[in-house]
Amino acid sequence: MPRAYALRLAVAKAQAVAAEEREALVLAADTVVACGRRILPKAQTPEEVERCLRLLSGRRHQVLTALALIAPGTKLRTRIVTTRVAFKVLSPRDIAEYVASGEGEGKAGGYAIQGRAEAFVRFINGSYSNVVGLPLYETVGMLGA
Repeated sequence: MPRAYALRLAVAKAQAVAAEEREALVLAADTVVACGRRILPKAQTPEEVERCLRLLSGRRHQVLTALALIAPGTKLRTRIVTTRVAFKVLSPRDIAEYVASGEGEGKAGGYAIQGRAEAFVRFINGSYSNVVGLPLYETVGMLGA
């Protein structure tokens, strides 16, 4: 379900822009953080950040980014990039300090790996730039193909 959700959002974004900008090369993406089949929100409040971190504490999760590319005169091309991330067990202090920093607000899954949350990561398998926000290697590959 998380894969299909991310893909649906990326395709809808690309198609909406391509309908208005018919001669443009359109690249759209959507990133989803999933713990099992559960899709975590883009945390908007400190309470949502806290809920996300409590769920991710000591667990593995996936960061999925769907890419959708539409070029003039070609059909839609898509790709989904999956990165697996494992967090250490977070103490109440870890969570409280991170929430207080405000860094996780507005972020999928309630954290930013390129910031303080990097200290929570036990291991990562896959594209680091995917977790930051856009899988660069795969994006460049799509644009160059």
